[in-house]
Amino acid sequence: MRIGVLSDTHGELDLRIKDYFKDVDQIWHAGDIGSLDVIDELRSWKPLRIVYGNIDDHVVRRDTVLFDRFKVDDVEVLITHIAGKPGKYSKPLYEELEKNGVPTILVCGHSHILLVQMDRRYNMLWMNPGACGNKGFHAVKTILRFEINGKEISNLEVIELGRRGA
Repeated sequence: MRIGVLSDTHGELDLRIKDYFKDVDQIWHAGDIGSLDVIDELRSWKPLRIVYGNIDDHVVRRDTVLFDRFKVDDVEVLITHIAGKPGKYSKPLYEELEKNGVPTILVCGHSHILLVQMDRRYNMLWMNPGACGNKGFHAVKTILRFEINGKEISNLEVIELGRRGA
């Protein structure tokens, strides 16, 4: 299963992402979508897993959730927008982990900072694709692409889309 991950579109979808995600089986969006148009466009490309972020209004929130927990092969995934950072989680995420257990992969957004690392405390792969929209303080727009096969997570790629606003 090939996965494309993005976050923080803030209502603007760089259409080059479609080329980078042409061979993925699913797209995961970690919030701050910004509009239903972004959701509709992504859904027209591939199956979509999506959560809302802090900038998303009630219209977007009707079509999304705060936490999306699911399995791909033997890998449990949890997607949320605001997660804190490895070792220092937001209260809602900490409560979710305590209540429902620790996933294999945690995908989040919000910080606009690309970060992929193992959280040794929870033995969980932390993935934040950075931001791929034009709003925010990030200098370069980024997305992620990787594969899941059984329990194996492999072929992780960081894709830079160029400077924010360009």
